[in-house]
Amino acid sequence: MVVIGARSSEPWSPLQAPKELVNKFSRDPLLISLASTDFGHIIHENPFAIFAPSTINDISNLIKFSNSLPFPFTIAARGQAHSLQGQSMTNNNGIVVNMTELNRLKNGVGIVVSEEKSSLGYYADVGGEQIWIDVLHATLERGLTPLSWTDYLFLSVGGTLSNAGISGQSFRFGPQISNVHELDVVTDLHTFILTSTGNGDMVKYLRLIYNKFSAFTGDQEHLISLVELNESNAPDYLEGLLLLNQQPLDISFYPEHDQPRVTSLVTQFGILYVIELVKYYDNNTQEHIDEDVNLLVKDLKFVPTFMFQKDVTYEEFLNRVHPDELNLRSEGLWDVPHPWLNLFVPRSRILDFDEGVFKGIILKQNITAGVVLVYPMNRSK
Repeated sequence: MVVIGARSSEPWSPLQAPKELVNKFSRDPLLISLASTDFGHIIHENPFAIFAPSTINDISNLIKFSNSLPFPFTIAARGQAHSLQGQSMTNNNGIVVNMTELNRLKNGVGIVVSEEKSSLGYYADVGGEQIWIDVLHATLERGLTPLSWTDYLFLSVGGTLSNAGISGQSFRFGPQISNVHELDVVTDLHTFILTSTGNGDMVKYLRLIYNKFSAFTGDQEHLISLVELNESNAPDYLEGLLLLNQQPLDISFYPEHDQPRVTSLVTQFGILYVIELVKYYDNNTQEHIDEDVNLLVKDLKFVPTFMFQKDVTYEEFLNRVHPDELNLRSEGLWDVPHPWLNLFVPRSRILDFDEGVFKGIILKQNITAGVVLVYPMNRSK
C-alpha cells in the first residue's frame, strides 16, 4: 500500500490530523532511524514520522488525511522490513506505517484457525502483520498446516503475499497467493489461507549432489512431473541450490565424516548442483518411508554415493533457516547489504543460463555469490 503524491515544499504537522490519529504519530529519532533501512541495506530514507495504527480504520483515516492536504504525503507499509530496495521506506515528507502494531484483528487474536471444516475446507483467518512462524504454530496445534511456504518464516503474511510467496512446495501447490481465498485489500489485513490436514509429523530431508547441470535440471523436471501424473509417491518439496568453491563453504548439512568428500568434489568441479528433496511422513507411514524414498531416487542421475539424508520434524524443516540467521547475527553478518535477484527462466533456456551465468560469470570470473537457489516450477501452478 503506497499513496503517492507530489513532494511538498511546505511542512505539514501531525497536529493537523484528526484527533483520533494525533497520538499515533511518532518522531522519535530511534524509530525513524530504524525505519530508514531494510533487509537489503542498500537504500536509506528517513521518513517524516512513524505511524502506529491500532485498527484498520486508523490506516484508512490516515490515507484520507493525506489526501485532504494540498500536497498528500507518501505512505509506506512496513512489516518485518524484509524488502530489498526500499519498498518499506518513504521520503522525509512521508509516513512509515508500523504494521506490526496491528495485533488485535478478531476477538483480540491475529490468527484464527477454523475449528470445523467448511465449504472452503479448513482455513486460517490471519492478519497481514502476523509472521509465518506464528501461523505455523497456530495451525499445527489443530493438526493443520498451510500448503505453500517461503524458505524463511520470520516474514509477515502481508509481505510474502505481496511478492507471491515461493518455495519448494510451489511446483505442487502453487505460490502462497494461489492458496488464498479472500483478502481485505485496503490493508491486506484479513487473509484467509486455505489449509490442509497436517502434512506429517516428520520429514525425510535429502540432498543429492550433481556435477552436471543437465542431469540436475533433468531430474528436477522428472520429479515435479510426478505431481502432474498424479503419482502417489511425488515429492512434497523440491528445490535446488549451487555449491560453489568459494569461502566460506557451507557443508554443515553433510555428516562430518563425509565433509572431506564433498569438499574434494566441489574443489574438483568448481561448481556442484544440489537437489533438496523432501517427503513428509507420520506414524502411519513411517514403516514405508525409506522404501518410498528409494523408489523416488532410484533412476536419478546424481553422483554415485553422494546422496545424504536426515530425519527432522516438520517444524524443524520449515524453520531451518532461522538457526542460520541466529548464527550470522552472532557473527555480525546479518545486517549487511543484500542485493537480491529472482528470475523465472523458461525451460528452453535453462541450460543457456547455466553456461552463461553460473559458469560464464560466477565461476569463470570468480564472482562471490551468496545463496543461489533453483526452483523448478510447473507453468500450470
